[in-house]
Amino acid sequence: MTVTRFEDHVPAIHPTAYVDAMAYVSGQTTLAEGVSIWPTAVVRGDINRIQIGRLTNVQDGAVLHVTHGGEYTRPDGLPLIIGEEVTIGHRAVLHACTIGNRCLVGMGAIVLDAAVVEDEVMIGAGSLVPPGKVLHRGYLYVGSPVKQARELTSKEKAYLRYSAEYYRKLAERTRASAVGD
Repeated sequence: MTVTRFEDHVPAIHPTAYVDAMAYVSGQTTLAEGVSIWPTAVVRGDINRIQIGRLTNVQDGAVLHVTHGGEYTRPDGLPLIIGEEVTIGHRAVLHACTIGNRCLVGMGAIVLDAAVVEDEVMIGAGSLVPPGKVLHRGYLYVGSPVKQARELTSKEKAYLRYSAEYYRKLAERTRASAVGD
């Protein structure tokens, strides 16, 4: 794994978090209990902070980044805040947005600056969440740009917790299976 300092900032990684050997984590990044970062995922907290909540999984090839502060952006820039029990699908891109608890960001989805995803939201694979868009709690959103498709079923809401717990267990199994440890 590549965990690296950026200037005076070193990632804070909970001892139960799993960062794959082929993942990259840098700077002002905080990984809470049970977080998993999978191969080729990039979590780049260089010019602002990234906070990833308990039991969130960031799957293969996902890119997480932030926005710097300055004259042409917001004075303090924008961090990336991700809640608890979130599943971030393969190759998803999250940029300086806020993701609530128990959400699923589908494979290849893109969530842009200042977007807010409330709790218990599913974003379909390949969807685009434009800057500043708010996705309301309890719905499935799909498309490019996203549109509210329908309310989540109770089974889908239960799946959000299941997915988080499944990836926690998978991270433990992966860590235990590592060659050379």
